[in-house]
Amino acid sequence: MGDYPIALSYHEKALEIFQKTLPSNHPDLATSYNNIGWVYRNMKDYSKTLSYYERALNIWQCALPSTHPHIKNVKNSIEIVKKEIIKSI
Repeated sequence: MGDYPIALSYHEKALEIFQKTLPSNHPDLATSYNNIGWVYRNMKDYSKTLSYYERALNIWQCALPSTHPHIKNVKNSIEIVKKEIIKSI
C-alpha cells in the first residue's frame, strides 16, 4: 500500500498510450489525467494534482453532458485540493 511512485509510472504509461491512440478530447484521456491527479493528491503534490484534475475537467466538459457524474466529482475534488493548499500555507 502507498507505493504511489509505481502507480504514477503505470498511469503515465497509460496516458502516453492514450495520447498516441485517442483524439485529444476523448473521455478516456480525461480519465487518465484524473487518475494521475489522484496519485499526486495522495502524494500531497497539490499543484500537480490541480493541473491534472483541470485537464480532466476541460476534456469532460467538452465531451460529456454537463450533468455527468465525472464532471461533478472532479469539480468537487478540485475544491477539496484548493482547501488543502490553503491549509498547507
